Amino acid sequence: VLIDVAEALEFLVERTVSAMNEGARLNEIVHEVKVDPAVLEKPYLQPIYDEPEFIVRNIWRLYGGWYDGNPAHLKPAEESLLARELAALAGGAVKLAERGQALASEDVRLACHLVEMAVQAEPDNKALHAIRAEVYQYRRGVESSLMAKGIFGAAANESLSQLEDGAG
Repeated sequence: VLIDVAEALEFLVERTVSAMNEGARLNEIVHEVKVDPAVLEKPYLQPIYDEPEFIVRNIWRLYGGWYDGNPAHLKPAEESLLARELAALAGGAVKLAERGQALASEDVRLACHLVEMAVQAEPDNKALHAIRAEVYQYRRGVESSLMAKGIFGAAANESLSQLEDGAG
């Protein structure tokens, strides 16, 4: 068991550091460095609490610090300003959220970005919070790790509380 865990961790470290040395950005590495699914089928390596993607992020922080390699993230615009601009380009925050809702079953990561931006563009919009809660509740259901389930469930509950509090 210890050898299998050590080998999986060493694999993640070696691949992550190698990609960093080749100039890859954090986002690329997170989506490219994957442990063999057969290895993760072992009962003691299943991503129940944490998951390999989170370990890759920690390896990046250890060796690369906080900067993720994306120059736009060095001194970024306020997320709400970016969200309002993207919502305007999409034809409104509701359209942005509805697109996220439609994508949830095929690309839940992208869906979450879109609904998050929609709510950031119009934080008092009840309809947007309803869609956000639905998408994050869906994502919670398809995740395997407790950490991811907890964070996505909390996001859904945050929007549900906005609905109960009478957000505009």
